[in-house]
Amino acid sequence: MTSEQNKTFDLSASFKAYDVRGIVGESITAEIVEAVGAAFIDVLGLEGETVLVGGDMRPSSPEFSQAFANGAATRGANVLLLDLISTDELYYACGALNAAGATFTASHNPAEYNGIKMAKAGAQPISSESGLKEIQALAEQYLNSGTIPAAGTRGEIGVRDVLKDYSEYLRQLVDLSGSRPLKIVVDAGNGMAGLTTPAVLGDKLLPALPFDIVPLYFELDGSFPNHPANPLEPENLRDLQAAVVKHGADIGLAFDGDADRCFVIDEKGEPVSPSAITGMVARREIARAQASGEQTPVIIHNLLTSKAVPELVAKDGGRAVRTRVGHSFIKAVMAEEGAVFGGEHSAHFYFRDFWNADTGMLAAMHVLAALGEQEGPLSELGRQYEPYVSSGEINSEIEDKAGAVERVRVDFETEDIDIDHMDGSTFTAKDGSWWFNLRPSNTEPFLRLNAEAKDQPTMEKIRDRVLALVRA
Repeated sequence: MTSEQNKTFDLSASFKAYDVRGIVGESITAEIVEAVGAAFIDVLGLEGETVLVGGDMRPSSPEFSQAFANGAATRGANVLLLDLISTDELYYACGALNAAGATFTASHNPAEYNGIKMAKAGAQPISSESGLKEIQALAEQYLNSGTIPAAGTRGEIGVRDVLKDYSEYLRQLVDLSGSRPLKIVVDAGNGMAGLTTPAVLGDKLLPALPFDIVPLYFELDGSFPNHPANPLEPENLRDLQAAVVKHGADIGLAFDGDADRCFVIDEKGEPVSPSAITGMVARREIARAQASGEQTPVIIHNLLTSKAVPELVAKDGGRAVRTRVGHSFIKAVMAEEGAVFGGEHSAHFYFRDFWNADTGMLAAMHVLAALGEQEGPLSELGRQYEPYVSSGEINSEIEDKAGAVERVRVDFETEDIDIDHMDGSTFTAKDGSWWFNLRPSNTEPFLRLNAEAKDQPTMEKIRDRVLALVRA
C-alpha cells in the first residue's frame, strides 16, 4: 500500500459503534480497507488462523473484499473468500466454521455507501467496546506510516461457498415441508435476499417446499433502481403491499439490503408489526425449548417492543427480559441469560440456535411455519399478537432534547405513572392503559417518541399531548 505524502488518516467518520460505514471513494477506500483487514488480524490475534470475508451486491464490495483479504494475508492469516453473502450468512459461517469474519455491506444505506460488519469466531459481535476502536487506531497507524509490516509467513487466500450449507442449516431449524401450500411475495429490494430466498425457500439448491414464490426485485443491484432497501420506511413497502393483494398471496416478506432484517405483510396488504412477529416466534421457541426439557425459556425484547410480548411470554411459561435498543446489547444479554430468542421493534430477530445472531430469514421461516400449520389467514393470526395500538417511531428535531423531556416530565408528574431511564425515559401508566418512551438519538438532533395504548383514541391522545410538549 502507498499513502499520499503528508496525509493524515482519521477514520472516526466511518467507524461507528457497531460497524464501519462510509461513502465509497471518500471515507471508505480500498487502501483504508486493506489497513483495516491487517488491523483486524492483529487486534484479534488471528495470525495463522483462518478468517472469512464476503460482501453484498454493492459494486465496490468485490474490490473491498479482496483488499481486506490482502491486508489480512499480509499479517499472516489465511482467508476464505465467501463471495456474495447476506450478513446472516456471515454469522452462519463464523458460527459453523468457528472463525472470525467480515462482510462488506452498508445494509439499508443508499448506493454511494459501503461498510464492514465484523464478527469474532462463533459469530460473537465486535463493537466499539470489544475491539472496533483498537482496530480503527491500528489501521490509522498503518495508513499514516504508509506500510503494513509483513508477518513471518504470508497467509493464503482461498474461496468457499457457504450458501447451500447455510440453507440446509436453516431448514434443519424449521421444518416447512409439512406446511399447507402458501403463495408468498418476497421483495428483495435488489439486495441479498434475491440470492438467499431461492436457496432457502425455493428449489434452487434444495428440494422444493409447498410454496409458490412471487419474486419482486430479485436482481442483485447495489444501485437500488426500484426503491431503497430499507423496509422500515413505509413507502418502501408499497410495491410489496400492492403485489400481495394483486396476486392473492397469503403473505409478503420484505428484506433489507443485507437481508438480516425481515418485515411481514398480511394477505390484505397490511404490515404485521415486528412486535407481533416477536410474539409469534417467541411462542414457537418457548414451546420447542420446553419440549426439550427447558423449564423457563428466556425471551429477550427491547424496551420499544409492545408490552404484549412480555405478557405472552409469561402466559406461555417463559421469562421475558427487557433490554436497551441495539444489537450489541441484545446479543450480550442473549449470551448472559442463555435466551432462546430475542426480538426488536426494528425487525431484528436473534436466535440461540444461530449463535445469538440476528437473521431475517430464520424469523421469516418461523412465521411461514406458524401460518402454514393452521388454516386461517395471517391477518387473523397476527391479531392475536397485536392487542394494543402503537404510534410507531416519531422523530422531532430538537436541539435541547433534555429540556424537552423535562417539559414532558413536569406535565405528567401529577399522573399515576412510573418513569424509568433504561434507554431514554419510559413513562408508564400504573393502570396499564398506556406507555411511551422518549429517546434521544446519539447521532442526530432527534428526540424519538414511541407510544402504545389499549386503544386508538388513548394512543392518539397521549401521542399528541407528548408531541405538543416536545415541540413547544
